[in-house]
Amino acid sequence: MSTLKLIVVDDDPITRMDIKEMLMQAGYEVVGEGRNGEEAIDLVYQFKPDIVIMDIKMPKMDGIKATRIIRKFNLCAIVLLTAYSQRELVNDAKEAGVTGYLVKPVSEEDLIPAIEIAKSQQEQFRLLERDIQLLKRSIEERKIIEKAKGKLMKRFSCSEEKAYEWMRKKSMEHRISMFKLAEKILEKYENSMTNK
Repeated sequence: MSTLKLIVVDDDPITRMDIKEMLMQAGYEVVGEGRNGEEAIDLVYQFKPDIVIMDIKMPKMDGIKATRIIRKFNLCAIVLLTAYSQRELVNDAKEAGVTGYLVKPVSEEDLIPAIEIAKSQQEQFRLLERDIQLLKRSIEERKIIEKAKGKLMKRFSCSEEKAYEWMRKKSMEHRISMFKLAEKILEKYENSMTNK
């Protein structure tokens, strides 16, 4: 299995160095470091990490705003760091889509489990996203099949059952999926309408 790739973003170089050392000692790969939210976004696009560990309070762009932008494109999991544990900040972080939240100073005992949880949640998220894409594709294919079936029913003045049976038979004869057959039927129908 490939090494987990991380980016560390904090305006304090000492904090960045400490976190980077803890991560590397735990066997993770730190592929980039940044000082503010803008740099975080650039680094995410450049390195495509699995996880970003980012401070909340930073100059130029804070961690919550950067999180909102990064999460909009579902690019990676984000663990936010802060010296403050106010309820409002926690709520803002949750709404922005963070995967984890740690209060500074960060210890290895807190950091490593947070990384493992973020990694697990990101994997779950990717699987869920893949399932949603497959479901969307399946629904789109179903619509095409239904449309083609409708054209056959109209053309041959037959029942839905007969049209479906005909499609199933042709699909097996030609060893193509029902969806591919449906596309061919619709293409043929559109060509015949164009030639009229």
